[in-house]
Amino acid sequence: MGTFERYLTVWVLICIAIGIGLGYVAGDQIKFISSIELNTVNIPVAILVWLMIYPMMVQIDFSSLKKVTNNAKGIGLTVIVNWLIKPFTMAFFAWLFFYNIYEAWLSPDHAAEYLAGAILLGAAPCTAMVFVWSYLTKGDANYTLVQVSVNNIILIVAFIPIVAGLFSLFDIVVENNERIGIPYHTLITSVLIFIVIPLVAGFLTHKTLIAKKGKKWFENNFLPKLKPISIFALLTTLILLFAFQGDKIIAQPFVILLIAIPLTLQTYFIFFIAWFGGKFLKLKHNVCAPAAMIGASNFFELAVAVAIAVFGIESGAALATVVGVLIEVPVMLSLIAMANRWKY
Repeated sequence: MGTFERYLTVWVLICIAIGIGLGYVAGDQIKFISSIELNTVNIPVAILVWLMIYPMMVQIDFSSLKKVTNNAKGIGLTVIVNWLIKPFTMAFFAWLFFYNIYEAWLSPDHAAEYLAGAILLGAAPCTAMVFVWSYLTKGDANYTLVQVSVNNIILIVAFIPIVAGLFSLFDIVVENNERIGIPYHTLITSVLIFIVIPLVAGFLTHKTLIAKKGKKWFENNFLPKLKPISIFALLTTLILLFAFQGDKIIAQPFVILLIAIPLTLQTYFIFFIAWFGGKFLKLKHNVCAPAAMIGASNFFELAVAVAIAVFGIESGAALATVVGVLIEVPVMLSLIAMANRWKY
């Protein structure tokens, strides 16, 4: 695990401080960035998020799908947990806390946006960091590659209907009690920009460079050069987010804690479902561990990008997805320790 991944929470906290400070100093002058849009997708943020996602997509070898039947039970568990359980339990935990337990502390408008952000996180299971989690639990690398490949294909077709369906189910309301319309055009644009295009670009890059330069050059020379770009894009995006959220955080400093609690509970809940489901299916530890990790972790880059596109860079939905980034590494590291301790 590299320095950046190990201390991701520290970097996020630094970005929060820089973003809040920048927002305080620059004030309304920095908000012109939020007006640079195409079909409600913020262009500067879209570029940054694309630069985050492309280096992850370029690592995926879709030829591994030929091996999908080698661990059919593990892949089946991953699909069921990621797409038939996780989005709905995430929405339930968020609804329970934001609309009920936190009713005395949150306005209906804030509760609606935080719920929307949680829904976006729940509908976007991990596609990249799971490689790190799998490595740290001594997971089967081939299985991990296959499950990520399958996950990406399902993500393209399932993300929009799940998000739209949950928005409708919970009848989310915003200012003046206006119901949020299902933003199909924005969701479709977001999926195209943040999944399909980088996925195709990554596939073509992967195939072309390995054919011309070989796998060893690709892994040892090309991929390491992409990593700093991805890191820079992630940190810059977070600074922008908190530059717009700074006034809210200063006014309500405990709001991050309020958001983090249901997101953390959901992460542990999904891990236990997948872990004990894998044990019930008698999966080997090196398959059960990455199967549990992919559901517990989130494709937070996509969730952040769509939250900004649909609700705006200053929204509570965007803030909720950023809190998902904040808790990701410490929570996942605790689960890795648990999985290693329970190795069988």
